[in-house]
Amino acid sequence: MGGLTARRRWLAAGAALTLMTACVGPASRTFVTGQIRPRQIRFVTIRETTPGEAGGRRAACIHIRISRENTGEAILCRFGVETPLHNHEGPVSTALAQRITAERINEATYSIFGVATMESPLGMLCESLKAALRPTFKASIAGALFTSQCHEKTTPVQFGDYTL
Repeated sequence: MGGLTARRRWLAAGAALTLMTACVGPASRTFVTGQIRPRQIRFVTIRETTPGEAGGRRAACIHIRISRENTGEAILCRFGVETPLHNHEGPVSTALAQRITAERINEATYSIFGVATMESPLGMLCESLKAALRPTFKASIAGALFTSQCHEKTTPVQFGDYTL
């Protein structure tokens, strides 16, 4: 019963959250508002760590919907992230991994979607987002990985609707 209650709370929280939106204004500028919250990033342990040693891994799967308002065209930008449970700097908590992941996604999204126009190819926006995230995510947590594919143990979390 506890799992069902937790699931209902998560669904209610997910429905209530305002996520990022990119809109093209009258001057053909793109406005990006909102943000992904750390608690929305759902990590799962994919490999345990040996106590006192560096290692172990957790992973999360991210899907970001990008759409074009005037045509209804839409894509799902999919990628995965992995962080160590314990690296050479010490333990990496789930809360820290969630916070850094959300921060990097928000920064990259503002950067990439903030300069998008109505003519920007949606697939290229997705690839630009991934290209921006890859080096910054790895540099943020020692031993972290940015992947184009989600790990099989993860459950995708779909974020917002970035509308151009």
